[in-house]
Amino acid sequence: MSYKSILVHLDTSARAGARLEVALQLAHRFQARLTGIFSTYIPAPHAFFVMSGTAGYYAEHERQRYERSAALERLFHAELARAAVEGQWIAVDGYANDVVPAYAHLADLIIAGQTDETDPESFIAEQFVEHVILSAGRPVLLLPSVGSFETPGRHLLIAWDGSREATRAIHDAMPFLSHAANVTLLTVNATRAEPPRHRIPGADIALTVARHDVQVDVREVTVDSDTPVGDVLLSQAAESGCDMTVMGAYAHSRLHEVVLGGATRTILKSMTMPVLLSH
Repeated sequence: MSYKSILVHLDTSARAGARLEVALQLAHRFQARLTGIFSTYIPAPHAFFVMSGTAGYYAEHERQRYERSAALERLFHAELARAAVEGQWIAVDGYANDVVPAYAHLADLIIAGQTDETDPESFIAEQFVEHVILSAGRPVLLLPSVGSFETPGRHLLIAWDGSREATRAIHDAMPFLSHAANVTLLTVNATRAEPPRHRIPGADIALTVARHDVQVDVREVTVDSDTPVGDVLLSQAAESGCDMTVMGAYAHSRLHEVVLGGATRTILKSMTMPVLLSH
């Protein structure tokens, strides 16, 4: 099993070049075809036309977007040739949450970037990353907005909670698992009194992964019941020296996540390394 088609989202943010470099490395590793999809924030024209003196802003925004798209397209093709990777460039118009998922459906792996609150150009659409994760039907490799991640996947941390989403993530990440030097499978159990049958075992799913010739180290962490699981994942990944995390996304309903928080939201906000998410 391998990824044969990779889609990388590109924009005018400061991290677009670094995201492209990671995508090229992975396309070369998996001998995959790389598609660069260019999509940025597009303001609604009517929002400016109703205000006196602002109509020219939209035209100027469109001109700058075209110039940046053309420059990034030239870089994309030059980097494809340098890396000896086959691929194509797609520049889409329209609201990103509406137009990007259709292309994401056609890829084996999607690469996107964490929203950077210090870089306005990284804002693509309202909850763009979350929307892609939930609508793509494919694994999304999300890259942090800070740091350097040239070869993610050397030491993987699998977050296992027994859910459908976690199961999906493990199988979606199998190409990475097959190439990894070390794989740690982590389960997080609370200290509250509960029957043994409610504990989350890791050995069974680890055996399933091992049948793919992947050596897995199983680790169980016990924490207080009010300790956020997302914080535990972040600290365990750092302590284990991992360079990538694999996890299911939004195993609870969106309403549950919004009201109570959740591991997915914690990771999306505070991630320190690339994370492969599946829903």
